[in-house]
Formats: sequence, structure tokens, C-alpha cells
Amino acid sequence: MGLKLVTIERHITDTQKKFPRATGEFSAIMYDIAFAAKVIAREVNKAGLVDVLGYTGSTNVHGEKVQKLDEFADSIIFRAMDHTGRLCVMASEEREDIIPIPDKFKCGKYVLTYDPLDGSSNIDANVSIGTIFSIYRKVSKGERGTREDCLQPGTSQVAAGYIAYGASTMMVFTTGNGVHGFTYDPSVGEFLLSHDNIMTPPRGRIYSTNEGNYQRWHDGTKKYIDYLKQTDKETNRPYSARYIGSLVADFHRNLLYGGIFLYPGDSKNPHGKLRLVYEANPLVFIVQQAGGEASDGRRRIVDIKPEDIHQRTPLIIGSLEDVKEAEASIQGKR
Repeated sequence: MGLKLVTIERHITDTQKKFPRATGEFSAIMYDIAFAAKVIAREVNKAGLVDVLGYTGSTNVHGEKVQKLDEFADSIIFRAMDHTGRLCVMASEEREDIIPIPDKFKCGKYVLTYDPLDGSSNIDANVSIGTIFSIYRKVSKGERGTREDCLQPGTSQVAAGYIAYGASTMMVFTTGNGVHGFTYDPSVGEFLLSHDNIMTPPRGRIYSTNEGNYQRWHDGTKKYIDYLKQTDKETNRPYSARYIGSLVADFHRNLLYGGIFLYPGDSKNPHGKLRLVYEANPLVFIVQQAGGEASDGRRRIVDIKPEDIHQRTPLIIGSLEDVKEAEASIQGKR
């Protein structure tokens, strides 16, 4: 029996056929993102051989040192998307303000927000990194997009995904009809379906968090992590600690195997560290479509209405039962 090869283009086209009124515009955006991912993957894979490692000498809007590959990835995504006539505005984690579509190009009805290269501080150590993105529909009046379009709650996402650059390059996304993963085959230049309809286990045996921040955590968070380290056969404890420090890599592993990722608020960063628009919302959409859950410790993250495009949030995300237990502990209910 021959191997059934399903390219990302074929998969998106087959999905589009289920919606007779679809124009193909949304599907084309997904192709454009996949194309940008191929170009970024090419540079990531040869990073040690060319002058794309290290810092640019500048800092971004968050005060973080900008890696050369950060800048490259941001530019590639912008240039792959700005001229297509499918987007009305973009926003990048690397840029201080929204990114208008150049006046010389037509505007479309969709919005793209993205973190061009999450985990970039790990680049020089050859650790897996990734791109994260969300797509929304335009809600503002007028032809051109505005900040209003980029400040929609996560419940308004029409698609979200990430591209993991590691031993292989993999694109995982949802359009609200399950979660699907495509692995890039450089020999044919295509993303091929490798993980169909991903479902995360209801409970895992892995926890991922930066325990170097333990002393700054609130008591409920400390209590939960201590609980995971205790032995209990009924709940498969103790859990194993697995923390890479690259959000995409940690999330991807836990999505497939089950488990929980925590970057909670603490005494130094009460509002958390991760970005609501560029990191939390897209990953929450994905995990919920895969049967998991997410919280900021008090509420569902996707219900939060962003007030700023760089707003931060605590993030607790992963297997449903694990997230519910963590939330109860943080709220002092267990």
C-alpha cells in the first residue's frame, strides 16, 4: 500500500470545500504563512554557517536584546504578507506599534498578529525555537486596519498556529476544526500531514516551569508544584520536570504527550511575562481545540479583552485535568 501524501495545500483546500461560500482568501493566507516558514527554516538550519547568529546591538519594545534571526524572521513574515491584498493590518511582538499595509497595496478583511521567532535567546545554543501566529477578521470601519483590529479577545480568532524549528520543521495550526500538524520535507519542498487531528491527553505526567522563580511565586503556585512532586499512584505522581525555556518547544511536547506548562505571575511580574496577543491567545486556541485548557489562574485567557498589543498575562496551559488542578490551587480551593 502506497503512502498517502497530504500536503498542507491539499488539506486546506479539502477543508475549504466544506464551506461553499468560502472565497479562498483565508486559505491563501495559510499558504503565505507556510511559505514564510520555509524561508525562516532555511536560515535557522544554516544559522551556524552564515552571519545570522548573535545580537543586532539593538533592543525591542520589551527592552530585550534583538537577535539577528529575530529581525530576519520579522522581515520575512511582513514581506510575505504585506502585498497580498488579504490583510488589513498586522502586529508583531518585535514592533512597538501596529504594522499598516503599505498604501500602494490593497487591503483585505483579515488581521495577522505574530511572534516572529519565539525563544530566540536559545538560538546560539541550537535549541528549538518557533513562530507563533493568530488570524482575526477585520472589525474596524474603513478600508485600512487599526489597533482595534489587533486588540480582539482570543475568542475572536479564526485561526492560530505555530511553526517549530528543531530537528525537523513542523507547522501546527487550527482553524476551529481540530488541530493538525505538518512536517516539512525539504527534499520535495512541502509541508506534509504528519499529525492528523491532534488530541492532548486529559492528564499528563510532565510539568514545565522555570523553578528558578520559585521564591517569587505566590503560595498557591508553590503548593501546586510541591504537590506534583509528591508520590501518588492514583494521580501518576510524581510528575517529571521538563523545561526547555522555549515556549513553542515546551508547549509542543506537552500537547503531544500531555502535561502542563506554567509561567505564573509572581512578586516581580504580577501580570506575568508572556504576551497575551502574540503568545498566549494563539496557543490557547490550539490547546482548546485539542481537548486541553488554559487559564491565567483566575479566568479563561481567551475571554480577556486586550488593552495594549503588548499586554502580558500569566499562562497556565496544557491537559484539562492538570490545568483545573493548578487553577484550584492558585485560587486556594484545594
